[in-house]
Amino acid sequence: QVQLVESGGGLVQSGGSLRLACVASGRTFRNYVMGWYRQAPGKQRDLVATITSDGATVYADSVKGRSTISRDNAKNTVYLEMNSLKPEDTAVYLCNARFMYSSLNFWGQGTQVTVSS
Repeated sequence: QVQLVESGGGLVQSGGSLRLACVASGRTFRNYVMGWYRQAPGKQRDLVATITSDGATVYADSVKGRSTISRDNAKNTVYLEMNSLKPEDTAVYLCNARFMYSSLNFWGQGTQVTVSS
């Protein structure tokens, strides 16, 4: 079992920046592909970015060039830095841990990001 706790959300003006963090419990953090997803009210949950244990990244087109995902395996933490935020980035941002060797999949509770115009 992996528990994920997100932090760093909040209210920011359009064009601003935020850095989200997600701390994972457990001793096998390196065995998980970590990701950030987001879900706006009434919409499906969408991928934002993922990162493997050796640093390979994937980004959604909507955030490419404006966001950076990173991880610190020693601290069991994954980060998402978002710049040039837009009102359409407003959503609950959820941390995800996907085990590399099975279908195990864990989610955090989410952190709200609101971008005002």
